[in-house]
Amino acid sequence: MRIENASRGAQVADRAVLANTPLTRLVGLLNRRHLEPGEGLVLVPGGAIHMFFMRMAIDVIFADREGNVLKTAVNVKPWRMVMAPRHSRYTIELPVGVIEATGTQPGDHLDITSS
Repeated sequence: MRIENASRGAQVADRAVLANTPLTRLVGLLNRRHLEPGEGLVLVPGGAIHMFFMRMAIDVIFADREGNVLKTAVNVKPWRMVMAPRHSRYTIELPVGVIEATGTQPGDHLDITSS
């Protein structure tokens, strides 16, 4: 999947993976030690996340059904939780630094497309 911040003209991810089944959402990034630039995980339906048993920190974007950014969380470390805002449809997990590098903030619009 490709994710672009249309409000800022910035690419968020060009190799994101869709997790849209109970199993893929449950496993998430547990088996990963790091994410490369351009990688990410899109959880649908999205919601709160936990970092239990994770081996890396991540950036997280919560967006609604239309792709509007509702909330961001920067540098979420292992053993932490992040609550999702109401009406979240997408939870996007990214390498640390992507939110800052793209200037993504609540109110921005994301284009989320299949590759």
